[in-house]
Amino acid sequence: MFVFTQQPSVANHFIAELRDTSVQKDRLRFRRNLERLGELMAYEISKTLPYQVSRVQTPLGVSTTQLLIKPPVLATVLRASLPFHQGFLNFFDQAENAFVGAYRGYHTHDEGFEVAMDYMASPDLSGKTVILMDPMLATGRSLEKVYHALLRYGIPAQTHIAAVLASPEGIRYVQEQMPQCHLWLGAVDDRLDEHFYIIPGLGDAGDLAFGEKL
Repeated sequence: MFVFTQQPSVANHFIAELRDTSVQKDRLRFRRNLERLGELMAYEISKTLPYQVSRVQTPLGVSTTQLLIKPPVLATVLRASLPFHQGFLNFFDQAENAFVGAYRGYHTHDEGFEVAMDYMASPDLSGKTVILMDPMLATGRSLEKVYHALLRYGIPAQTHIAAVLASPEGIRYVQEQMPQCHLWLGAVDDRLDEHFYIIPGLGDAGDLAFGEKL
């Protein structure tokens, strides 16, 4: 598990601005900070992907370097993930993409809440590397449901889960239910409250990025 805030870096500034109620009033900046964190996380994940030695012709000779064998598939949980997804796409600009509409339903229970899922579009995932992203890893149940729904499109060779903020409860759930997945997090917060929101968290990422929904 990789956590940005376990070491000093500019990522801490972006996460701090995402949390800051005065900065949150600027939706453009909120979306841009999500995008920046997506870019930083894409760079870190890129270090773990398979490469091959390639030759590049320059005007004056030939350069030898290591290039990605194949870009990952970027899978995003709508809608809060869109700016985060764009950050990954800025770096993996030839990636295939998957989109899933998953959100909190109307009913809650002791162990979490109902996860509604009514839209999914994905390429073939068989044998590929998948990066599944959602800014907030709260209970982990949405991500787990999305992950297993995506498997109908094929079994990936490896899956990375990326989130900006995570709760300890959500991390435990994901590690128990999807032990084969690699976790990449901006920060790990204290806990979930009685409504299953991350504390101290940052609020509703979707509303802050795109406006309040009815």
